[in-house]
Amino acid sequence: MRQAFSSQPQGGLVETDVGIFGRTESMHDVFKLIGQLARSDVTVLITGESGTGKELVARAIYEHSQRSRQPFVAVNCTGIAEQALESELFGHERGAFAGATFRRIGKFEQCNHGTLFLDEVGDLTPATQMKVLRVLQSATYERVGSTKSVEADVRIIAATTKPLEQAVTAKRFRAELFYRLNVVRVAIPPLRERREDIPLLVHHFLRKLAREWKQLPKTLGPGVLEAFERYGWPGNVRELENVIRQALVLGKGEAILVGDLPGEIANSDSVLQDGGLT
Repeated sequence: MRQAFSSQPQGGLVETDVGIFGRTESMHDVFKLIGQLARSDVTVLITGESGTGKELVARAIYEHSQRSRQPFVAVNCTGIAEQALESELFGHERGAFAGATFRRIGKFEQCNHGTLFLDEVGDLTPATQMKVLRVLQSATYERVGSTKSVEADVRIIAATTKPLEQAVTAKRFRAELFYRLNVVRVAIPPLRERREDIPLLVHHFLRKLAREWKQLPKTLGPGVLEAFERYGWPGNVRELENVIRQALVLGKGEAILVGDLPGEIANSDSVLQDGGLT
């Protein structure tokens, strides 16, 4: 097992080797949990707004766990019909339903001895929730169209942008499954609550994209970083990376200028707090 993260003394910066950066106290708490969870095999629930890096946290836990030599498989549970999602997760037998012309191996079987990341787990249908619950309870499942049990030695890390407690109260999500998933929770703060990390992330993405595109990193012109720090980032870290990509493509010079930024960022005079403008 590798060390879960590296700590650099300058300014309290901590980073993982999968690209998560932070020097704020809230991110230090996340890094501490990554290290603790990498040493165990418990089920994890990662919560946070869209674009905060939930899959990166899941990968960091996996990369430094005892299962790191086995597969990591990610499944987004959003927008997939029930039958298709059950087949995706558990596989199916030939003839199980119309169009099932061959046996299919599901994600649980593909990542046996590894880690399965269920993104947007709150979107699971009731029937699929029951099947995932059974895996967590008995470590077994059946392929769709089969009565033969298959053993599952899989660690589950789940993530959600939705408050599952409310879904449980509204009876849209099974309480038993929620408690099985919520053994340890990692809550990732939105970018607007960790503005101190914005310069770190900006320079990380500039270096990363320069390597990807095989070019020298661009610098930031006057006022650009200040504009980034004023903006509320409803799309969080993912939005920040996409804005930098856009500015690198559209910008003409060796530096990114305020004029290369989208208007809502370049002209932002206020910041988002708790999802609202102030």
